[in-house]
Amino acid sequence: MKLLFDQNLSPKLVERLADLYPDSNHVYQLGIDLAPDKEMRDYAARDGFVIVTKDSDFSDLCILLGFPPKVIWIRRGNCSRH
Repeated sequence: MKLLFDQNLSPKLVERLADLYPDSNHVYQLGIDLAPDKEMRDYAARDGFVIVTKDSDFSDLCILLGFPPKVIWIRRGNCSRH
């Protein structure tokens, strides 16, 4: 499984989880951190990523457009990106 971390999560997660999810990436590192959510979603679907986010918008897009990609929606309150 390849994870694609959204901009609201730390880019350090890619490095920290590399042993479990070696092909993962962060939208910032790919240069798509400022792209609209639909573009990020299309990128993830095309390249076989599972989106990891704290943003409900990706869940909403899955309801509207279906799968893939799968989405892991972290629903934890305010917390630091560090």
